[in-house]
Amino acid sequence: MATVTSQPQEGLLAALMMDEGFRPSAPRTIEETGLSTSLIESLICKHVAVVGNNSGRGISDIICLPFRILDDVLQSLRTRRILVHTGSAPLNDYRYCLTDEGRVRAQAAASACAYVGPAPVPLMDYVLSVDAQAIRAEAPKREQLAKAFTDISVDPALFESLGPAVNSGAGLFLYGAPGNGKSTLARQITKCFGQNVWLPYALIEEGQIIKLFDGAYHVAVKEDSDGIVKTAEYDRRWVQVRRPTVVVGGELTMDSLEIRHDPHSNVSEAPLQLKSNCGCLLIDDFGRQRIEPAELLNRWIVPLENRYDFLTLATGRKLQVPFEQLIIFSTNLEPADLVDEAFLRRIPYKIEIADASEEEFHKLFKIYARSSQCEYRKEVVDYLIETHFRPLSRPMRRCQPRDLLSQIGNYCRYNDLPMEMRPEYFDHVVKSYFTVVIGEK
Repeated sequence: MATVTSQPQEGLLAALMMDEGFRPSAPRTIEETGLSTSLIESLICKHVAVVGNNSGRGISDIICLPFRILDDVLQSLRTRRILVHTGSAPLNDYRYCLTDEGRVRAQAAASACAYVGPAPVPLMDYVLSVDAQAIRAEAPKREQLAKAFTDISVDPALFESLGPAVNSGAGLFLYGAPGNGKSTLARQITKCFGQNVWLPYALIEEGQIIKLFDGAYHVAVKEDSDGIVKTAEYDRRWVQVRRPTVVVGGELTMDSLEIRHDPHSNVSEAPLQLKSNCGCLLIDDFGRQRIEPAELLNRWIVPLENRYDFLTLATGRKLQVPFEQLIIFSTNLEPADLVDEAFLRRIPYKIEIADASEEEFHKLFKIYARSSQCEYRKEVVDYLIETHFRPLSRPMRRCQPRDLLSQIGNYCRYNDLPMEMRPEYFDHVVKSYFTVVIGEK
């Protein structure tokens, strides 16, 4: 596999100096891509081998490099009889396919590395981009926090604790009884940081390609076309996404935190913390993973302190990479029962998510009644509390209004009844709901 240059491209450095923030500018030459010509040629050959034939601009769209700098590469491949023309294409272009020699070359390239897709970005360019887009530079205030939580119910007193924690970007524990919205709260926090971010589809270091963009966590967005600068051409090896929220629960293993290399394809996959850079990483149900909490936390003591991590390539070389995300531990257990004092110092904010008050319980029913397309009836919710909560000292959890209305909806649909909040409907669903979910009799 061909190597890459170690210096960041000049266009990227220029983008970092622009007032409107980071935005990767399109490379004007092969040198500005930070990639070798042989690597670009191998990407072209592997793509054409997969699709059979394509136009020059079609190839440009797939490997995400400007056609004007690929044109010379395509002509060189044609001169060396690796590609041939199969016909004309619009805009003074041609369609290309592989010769016999080209197919041999494509097969050799695929055996060395099976990656086909957008050309990778040198690791150093990515490191610079993370530094320019880190959430710690955002420092959201009360107004941004309130806006991020407009579509869910949050106790106003919670903002007094949550606001400074989010503003610091230093990480936090959310703890409390299950069903009180800790995971939902963590997902909303990312919205406090507002703007979208740019990240590469793939990285390259020492000839090793690491896939970074992941559709499970990264939501691509169309760039705002307002303004002259924003409509300028950008480097298509990068994609603009919403600030990511990477959520992982009981399935988390130590392998998920390292570069995963496939020896058959010779392509690597970025770990979860790299995919969450410039966003949030939520460790849900912390303490219930298949690995010991201490083992997981020891892995992150240095990154949390220094804001960088060390990863190992398939070649054995260690890489220093950014660790720039708001890390959130959501747990039903007391933090002090899970970790020692040394680690708790590195997660400076521990916020308890308490049970809902009666006022908030009513507010939640009002919100979910609207989404369930039924009328909110205060007296029916009062009946529910007086009959099924207060006599049993049953805690009011934030998930219960949603869950109970969902079960009433199922009951009404099954019996061909209009969706309504009625005392007898709550009497019917409460028994099965609390027996199964809470375990009360």
